[in-house]
Formats: sequence, structure tokens, C-alpha cells
Amino acid sequence: MEEKKERILTGHRPTGPRHIGHLAGTLTNWVRLQDTYECIFLVADLHVLTTDYQHPDQIYPHTLEVVADWLATGIDPERATLALQSAVPEHVQLCLLLSMLVTDARLHRVPTFKEQVQQLGLQPSLGLLTYPVLQAADILLYQASAVPVGEDQLPHLELARELARRFNQLYGEFFVEPEALLSEMPRLPGTDNRTMHTSYGNTIFLKDTPEETTRKVMGMYTDPTRLRATDPGHVEGNPVFTYLDTFDPDTAAVEELKERYRAGKVGDVEVKRYLAGVLNNALAPIRSRREEYIRQPERILSILESGSRRARTIASETLDEAARRMGLRVRFPLRAGNPS
Repeated sequence: MEEKKERILTGHRPTGPRHIGHLAGTLTNWVRLQDTYECIFLVADLHVLTTDYQHPDQIYPHTLEVVADWLATGIDPERATLALQSAVPEHVQLCLLLSMLVTDARLHRVPTFKEQVQQLGLQPSLGLLTYPVLQAADILLYQASAVPVGEDQLPHLELARELARRFNQLYGEFFVEPEALLSEMPRLPGTDNRTMHTSYGNTIFLKDTPEETTRKVMGMYTDPTRLRATDPGHVEGNPVFTYLDTFDPDTAAVEELKERYRAGKVGDVEVKRYLAGVLNNALAPIRSRREEYIRQPERILSILESGSRRARTIASETLDEAARRMGLRVRFPLRAGNPS
């Protein structure tokens, strides 16, 4: 009898196509996790509305872009569940139940709330304030034992753990307290050495053509103290070498290039051309698979529909039990057709 795998829940907001930062930071890890965990990958479209509710026309095309990128990098709908958050209404229902167990003051202390308000210049909505509660519902709804996260998401995961404990104390042991699976991959800087973010224009997208990728690489930030190709260069903090460490499987060649760069025996142009070749080789099979999927939106929607149905089977059982324990004992089964 096959041993039951632990379940994990993770996902992305559909805010546009994925870039190489996503590839290095999350997607490569997700592909590996499929071998050892029961994986649920969530397209978190409800979360988009917390900041981008004024641009509803972007959510559908961005959803297709995100899922195409997932599939192209190796997320397998035969081995994992790809679900659309808004297609599983139990997310919102459990969020409402959990919101009874947390105070307004606690939500204001979540670090990312203040950061987003300041960075985006928002008049914060109730939805943005309760974003972490919905995120907790996403996780607890599937009784996920672990969540792959970066360090910046740890405060949100801690709130999910607090809500699980609070519920269990009040209504009996039920929810699993999820553990963090911290990514071991370094966070890639943008091409300008700032945080990689689409709004900064410093990303290399998985969908970029070889020519676009090369153009972006040739414009990359390197070592501002280096005025001539013969000047000794700094490797540390240089995004060109950070990318090479991440994407070039020939570690010996990278180390040789670093030594030449430190000694002033190779120029930035040559190093960037080398990196462009490395990236285009690494991205070529992903681009090919992505193009195949993006030409078939009905195939992407079919995968999401099937995955959402599987996810809802789990979600409805969890919600029913949570609601029952909170005193909502009358539950009517859904019936097909219109009421007469």
C-alpha cells in the first residue's frame, strides 16, 4: 500500500507572466516538491483584488499567463492539483469564520500590511487588511502540513498557525498547524540590482524571446567602480555573476570567468554575452512548452477546472466540519437546478 504523502499548499497571485526570479526562487523548487508531497498549487486571483480591484480586465489573461508558465517549467497536473481560488468558494467562507478569531489590532501589526500601504500609496481596503486571514484560510482549508515560503511571508504563516491554535483551543483539535518550508534558493536581484519586480522594469520574463533576453542582459548593472575592461572587477554583489551561479551548470567555467574578471582580464560585454547564451539555453525548452500552452487557452482552463473540482472536494469537507464545530450545524446539500 502506497504511503500517504504530506500535503502542501502554495501559489501565486496572477499579476502577469512569471520571470526568472520566480523560476529560481519558487518554480524550480515546486517541481521538485511534486516528488515528495501532495501538492496543491493555487492561482490566488481573489488576492489580486486586494490591490488591483480597479483593473478587473487583467485577471483572466494574467491567470492564463501564470498557469502557462507553471506548466512550462514542469508543474504536472497529473501529479499535482492546480486550482483557481475563486472557483472554490469555501476559501471565502472559511476566511469569514476565521475572521471571528482575530482582532483588528493583530491584523494591523502584520508587517506586509504597512509596507504595501506605503509602497503602493493605497487607501487600504478591508480586503487588504484581512488579506492574511484569507491566506490562512487558503492553507487551513486543505489541512496543509507545510507551506513553501520566503522569509517575507513568515508573518502571514505565523498568523495561520495562530488561527489554527485558537480554533483548536475553542472547538477541539481539528486544524493542522502548518510548518514553513523555507526556500534554499537565493533571491535574484533585478537587472538593475534592485529587488526584481515587474513594476521596476528590471525583469527577464520566461516568455521573452532570445533577442529580448539578450538585450536585457546587455543592459544589466555590473560593477560601477570598473571604468575599463582592464580594471579589476568585483564579483560579489554583481548580478551578472549571481545569475551565472544560478543558471550555469558549468561551475568550473563560471569560476574561471570570475577569476578573469577580478584580474581585469575580461570585459563586461564579454561576460554579459556569455550570460545571455547561458540564459537562452536554459530558457529555450521552457519557452517552447509555454508557447504550446498559451496557444491553447481551453487546455489551461480545462486543467484549472479539473484541479478546482478536486480541491473543492477537500475544501468542502473541511469547511463543513469547521462550521459544525462553530455551531453552524444545519447544512443543506447543494442541488442541481433552479428552485421552483
